[in-house]
Amino acid sequence: MEITYKKGEVAHTKKRKIHADGIKLLLMTLPFIIFVIAFSYVPLFGWVYAFFDYRPGIPLSQTAFVGIEHFREMLHDRDMLRVMINTLALSLLSILAAPLPLILAIMISEVRNGFFKRLIQTTTTLPNYISWIIVFSLAFSMFSSEGAINTIIARLGLSDTPLNVLGNPDHVWLVQTLLLIWKTIGWNAIIYLAAIVGIDGEQYDAAKIDGAGRFHSIVHITIPNIMPTFIVLLLLAVSNLLSAGFEQYLVFNNIMVADKIEVLDLYVYRLGLVTNDYPYSTAVGMFKSVISIILLFMINSLSKRVRGESII
Repeated sequence: MEITYKKGEVAHTKKRKIHADGIKLLLMTLPFIIFVIAFSYVPLFGWVYAFFDYRPGIPLSQTAFVGIEHFREMLHDRDMLRVMINTLALSLLSILAAPLPLILAIMISEVRNGFFKRLIQTTTTLPNYISWIIVFSLAFSMFSSEGAINTIIARLGLSDTPLNVLGNPDHVWLVQTLLLIWKTIGWNAIIYLAAIVGIDGEQYDAAKIDGAGRFHSIVHITIPNIMPTFIVLLLLAVSNLLSAGFEQYLVFNNIMVADKIEVLDLYVYRLGLVTNDYPYSTAVGMFKSVISIILLFMINSLSKRVRGESII
């Protein structure tokens, strides 16, 4: 009886310790939970402005209620159609470039020289930490009419007409996609590198015994093992189809490419903070959020049916 009592006491002590550790972990996450609630959920109360004819300086209680009038206005807004085309085009181009970080991760993992591997990973990841303002400054100094590229072309006598890279509306989608790839490819590759590290090394050893080379090991072992990670990230990218970015297109926006570079987030910014049309900008923002949520659940349902796994 004495031994049984001691075992029960030890088990009870361990249970109390686990409970105390759980409370400590919960308290550690509390500031982040408060941060998410304050900046992601509290602003949702501002959606009420979309149903009023609100004007700055006039209390909401004294503002006329217009119901869904601002949502009807979107159906007749020609700018809205143009902005949606820009948003979808830029988002689809970035989705088409989704395999590039996976390819880079595989190439980095196959490098045997440790110093060269770290150099490549650092070089490709560093642009992620550079702000878009600095990226614009670098791009402007390189590709403006008096930039380095046009100066070199003029001095070599290759062309008398300077290249208009940042002000050409016909190529603005491609240029912005290439800039986005350059900035984010190294950072996105880190996720795939982590997945590659988690692959059981015995699979590669067995493949070598069977006579498989490095290429066959990549095709039959590496890619199948990291494909679930790629699919999850791809599905999340599709669910964020209307979130084409804001900072990038804000800093690269100019009068020559404004019609082709204005995406949904930039349009909401211009409506709300430039023209002070708060109700309509709130309605457009609500439209984007609701469509994004619908896309997320549709993609989640598709993933569950096709793969048997859901992302939420």
